Amino acid sequence: MGLSTISVFPESTAAGFGYAAELGYDSVEVMVGMDRLAQQASALAQLVDHHQMPVSAVHAPCLLWTQRVWGTEPWGKLERSAKLAQVLGAPSVVVHPPFRWQKEYAAGFAGGIARLEDETGIDFCVENMYPWRATARGRDLRGMEMYLPHWDTSLGPYAHTTIDVSHAAIAGDDVIAMAERMGSRLQHIHLTDGTGSAKDEHLVPGRGHMQVDAFLRHLVATGFDGNVVVEITTRKADSREERLADLRESLEFAREHLGLVRT
Repeated sequence: MGLSTISVFPESTAAGFGYAAELGYDSVEVMVGMDRLAQQASALAQLVDHHQMPVSAVHAPCLLWTQRVWGTEPWGKLERSAKLAQVLGAPSVVVHPPFRWQKEYAAGFAGGIARLEDETGIDFCVENMYPWRATARGRDLRGMEMYLPHWDTSLGPYAHTTIDVSHAAIAGDDVIAMAERMGSRLQHIHLTDGTGSAKDEHLVPGRGHMQVDAFLRHLVATGFDGNVVVEITTRKADSREERLADLRESLEFAREHLGLVRT
């Protein structure tokens, strides 16, 4: 069970390690770009050592708000993400499919991901996204296809994939059906929830409509052996105690439905 450092935003990456250690998470997923510390291998290694908290994955800086982190050349970003993962001993890099305006990058994306895996020994777990949607006068408008080759990475040729439950909620997809399409390629879970609105909600698991409890039990029943990482938003938490409670609730929910017992 891991905790994504984005889950504690607007607090820092260092705070993410602290929360994970305090609550008894097993690992951390580092979101590159959350703050400058998240881009520095030496600083992250010190956090790993101080908290005795391993890094299970590095999330490459491929969000809209991290487009200029480590430059603007997408392959360079992924290469640096893999190097960071190697230094930290993380087996995986999480990456989003290209935006539709990144046409050259998108044209060679699948082949380039396979090449990077061969060259680095790191699993690049390509994450499901969603059609962008908007509302007008209370009506939900049809989404725009903003990702290439496709937002549904279960349809791609990727050797390793990620399911983000909040993204599936926006897309109106069934996460169990998506997991079945991915099969053994599914290696990474962003554990969260959503109601199906146009917003990327990243709710505490169990507070949305995605039947996350059934999804986790499905993972157990099908022998899933990858990483489950809590990735929720706590931006609206009024206090440290409220943020801590949400992170604790998420961890307890996951352990209950994955059948994990602390010894």
